[in-house]
Amino acid sequence: MSAKYEELLSKAQRAKESTRRLSVLSSATKNRALRAVASSLRENQRAVLDANEEDYAEARASGMNEAMLDRLLLTPARIEAMATDVLSIVALPDPVGQVFGSRTLANGLQIARRRVPLGVIAAVYESRPNVTVDISSLCLKAGNATLLRGGKEARRSNKALATVIQDACRAEGIPDGAVEFIGSTDRALVNEMLKMNKYIDLIIPRGRAELIRLVAENATMAVVTGGIGVCHTYIDKTADVDKAVRIVDNAKVQRPTVCNALDCVLVHKDIVGEFLPRLARLWESGGVEMRCDPVALETLRGGGSGYGVPASESDWGTEYLALIAAVKVVDSLDAALDHIAKYGSGHSEAIVTDRYSAARRFLNEVDAACVYVNASTRFTDGSQFGLGAEIGISTQKFHARGPMGLEEITSYKWIVMGSGQVRE
Repeated sequence: MSAKYEELLSKAQRAKESTRRLSVLSSATKNRALRAVASSLRENQRAVLDANEEDYAEARASGMNEAMLDRLLLTPARIEAMATDVLSIVALPDPVGQVFGSRTLANGLQIARRRVPLGVIAAVYESRPNVTVDISSLCLKAGNATLLRGGKEARRSNKALATVIQDACRAEGIPDGAVEFIGSTDRALVNEMLKMNKYIDLIIPRGRAELIRLVAENATMAVVTGGIGVCHTYIDKTADVDKAVRIVDNAKVQRPTVCNALDCVLVHKDIVGEFLPRLARLWESGGVEMRCDPVALETLRGGGSGYGVPASESDWGTEYLALIAAVKVVDSLDAALDHIAKYGSGHSEAIVTDRYSAARRFLNEVDAACVYVNASTRFTDGSQFGLGAEIGISTQKFHARGPMGLEEITSYKWIVMGSGQVRE
């Protein structure tokens, strides 16, 4: 048995052993530890930034793309946002112990369901050091142990953040094993983790499609997959053009390297002449490349704009993670719905419209985790949804969908109270 595997096994075992004590911790104890984590993030900001600077310089020198570099980068503002998110988790109700669905059966048995932690939640993630804080903080509040395995590109950053969290938790009496961090970035360890259903109850991959597919196809425990976002915004024929331009621009430009950023604009033919030239002028100045279908390209050329390039078939259904957007003109709402059904990833989809009937159809017929009317898809985020942070964004339908917060990382057990009943 290699030393790396021994490290993984011992930490998985410690995490599992901690779950009995974690499951019965009081809300006050967990909240006190989370406040300590937030304070420690602020107090140790310089050490975390120094570690991240080394990771970032190494990643840039290796040729890492801009989207991944942006996800890797930490700044004082981003660390402060992490601390703020941790404190927002403190303010949320503790789901553990909540009782729901209570009723009394005809035989007098009192039956209900009570929320309980899932157990050990493992995360395998790339390039995103914020995941170290988000997942461990949410898991702690929900009474779960965490087993973290980050990518080599963020190994220093992740280790620095994990140390901050572990030290703060230890000082507040949180059981050892509650937050375990795998120091080795040997890829073979991921395959070993996927076999550890004796110790791991749920595993969440966060990163490239290849990583997510590897985990989904080989895990022996429950998996939550998602994060691949091919996001559309459909501009209906009745849309307010000012509102539509603002929403589409925000969805693409505000932070283009994340999964809820816009990838494709669908424009109704009746409004394309008014909407598209205005968007093109804005995006030309902002450096957004527009990959247009023939009708969209002809509209821009007819309006005197030389902006835009022809789209290819591969542009539909592509998650760009960059300042690039596909643009397609459609004849109807039905055509927009068909396009989204064919090319969407089930993440986030939006319509801009002043027609109630169109908004209702879009909400009813689009099959995605998050569906918007007259708003940017950039809001698909645990913090923005009031969840404090998120474990991940699930594009599955079982057991959770969309941003996963505290309730989504609990299960329940049936509580049955009797007075001597026996089954006949």
